[in-house]
Amino acid sequence: MDKQKIRNIAIIAHVDHGKTSLVNELLKQGGVFRSNQEVGDRVMDSNELERERGITILAKNASIHYRDYKINVIDTPGHTDFGGEVERALKMVDGVLLVVDSFEGTMPQTRFVLEKALALNLKVIVVINKIDRPDARIAEVEDEVLELMFDLNANDDQLNSPVIYASARLGIASKDKDKQGTDMQPLFEEIINHIPAPSGDETKPLQLLVSNTEHSDFLGKLAVGKIENGKISVGQMVAIANYFEPEKVERVRVQQLFIYDGMKKVETNEVTTGDIACVAGLGDIMIGDTICDTENVEPLEFVKISEPSVEMTFMVNDSPFAGKEGKFVTSRHLRERLYKETIRDLSLRVEDTDSTEAFRVRGRGEMHLSILIENMRREGYEFQVSMPKVLIKYDDAGKKMEPIDKLVIDVPEECVGTVMSKMGVRKGDLLEMRPQGSRTRLEFLIPSRGLFGYKSEFMTDTRGEGVMSSVHYGYDYYKGEIERRQCGALVAHETGECIGYGLANAQERGTLFVSPGDKVYAGMIVGENPRGDDLVVNVCKRKQLTNMRAAGSDDALHLIPPKKMSLEKSIEFLNDDELLEVTPQSIRLRKIILDHDKRAQARYRAKNANK
Repeated sequence: MDKQKIRNIAIIAHVDHGKTSLVNELLKQGGVFRSNQEVGDRVMDSNELERERGITILAKNASIHYRDYKINVIDTPGHTDFGGEVERALKMVDGVLLVVDSFEGTMPQTRFVLEKALALNLKVIVVINKIDRPDARIAEVEDEVLELMFDLNANDDQLNSPVIYASARLGIASKDKDKQGTDMQPLFEEIINHIPAPSGDETKPLQLLVSNTEHSDFLGKLAVGKIENGKISVGQMVAIANYFEPEKVERVRVQQLFIYDGMKKVETNEVTTGDIACVAGLGDIMIGDTICDTENVEPLEFVKISEPSVEMTFMVNDSPFAGKEGKFVTSRHLRERLYKETIRDLSLRVEDTDSTEAFRVRGRGEMHLSILIENMRREGYEFQVSMPKVLIKYDDAGKKMEPIDKLVIDVPEECVGTVMSKMGVRKGDLLEMRPQGSRTRLEFLIPSRGLFGYKSEFMTDTRGEGVMSSVHYGYDYYKGEIERRQCGALVAHETGECIGYGLANAQERGTLFVSPGDKVYAGMIVGENPRGDDLVVNVCKRKQLTNMRAAGSDDALHLIPPKKMSLEKSIEFLNDDELLEVTPQSIRLRKIILDHDKRAQARYRAKNANK
């Protein structure tokens, strides 16, 4: 296809600002689906986890034919923990649609993704989405976007970016904020007119930078990327090289070629400059490699992916229930799976430790690592993980430095005092506070570790009405000790099955996580103790049977429903002397030292050592 008729765009935004819904509507109105075809919501979120959680985790490719143009669209994640996906996607495009919620305005991830796009000198179209919201602040949000561009030193051309007012839910877009559109045509026209055709020369030697990889059960690994120069065809001999290791060059033959048509991959014999190609048969090619002409091996530089800021230790499960539920349970299985993930996810780091049964895994945040854990347990892996910890650095003078997040909180006015006091305890520094109708927006700089375990507490404090989001801001000097958890744990006394009588006695001590019939072992955490210290309880205790009777002794037991602990909640709950046991069927919190006497001795020794 003539490259002048191709447009490559990425859709970038903060989480929940409507990227995937917008892509959905563009695909519908771009004729990707039949007129009588039933189309669900968020068709690009094909991953099971994405549909369950309502978020985009992996960047996805699709293409739309509008008039005689082909528009390649990449839907990117909005959560800051998956920023590596966004950074890679931006290497394949010539422009971006920056989607901003008409009420929430610019949020931390908006700044992060826009900064990356401006640094690559990409053209920007601002899409103010959800204009049908009754609380929309369209004019103010437009000013916020312009202010953000000034802050990020955008050039004159970028400051004059066109603005489209849209509602992805209604499938409408308009260039005039005072007039509602009838369809998405104004946005299509703006993409054609404002986003440039791909640069590059078809007559030059082949250069294709691999920005993503996919896997096929039949074809093996597929390399995805934009052709910067030249063209590629089936059967062609190509060289695979890397900018950072130019001496390592591998020559292979292209087995099959695909381009994106709608949401499908369509086989083709040749792909030319400017289009996004999917290449099969290149062996173990990596993201960041360049597919070159064999006579002119000139690899392209790949984008530098931001460094991880949080680490957890993944280890072989050694609990009393180990090996009962998982398919892959050995250290070899665990190691292979973790290192395999680093090939696809460039923002993840895995290191061996002194123990052959434990591995240090570093990621962009708790959400990033929890998605990896959830995927692994669904694949049949059984393992344990430690409490998440931030990655500490030291300056030239040897002073301790820690990662800092920029946190934006949107809460009802009556909850501001509670949130401010909690932020104070967690070493948060207030940057800005401004009212928005009946709500207030607060901005803080806070140590990343200060946010561990805060989300569920925040939702309770704001009665479920608060919105919080954060993005990595940088490193600053260590802010001092922060108490991770105010409550203690209720620990099972013995191995066995939970009995209603034992649970009824235990629930007087705190909130339980287990129900009658659940299997537990000594040292497993079965609840939380609001008094702050750990307490051993016997949830397997049975009522002693005697022939004596007393009035009221046989009244029915009244059990309070247990608190359901999801994977995220369990990770938030973890303390430094605890582990999370993860299997395909169960999630169990436990103490590292299961024996009660040994645990008490270790605690006593640690206390004296601190003195």
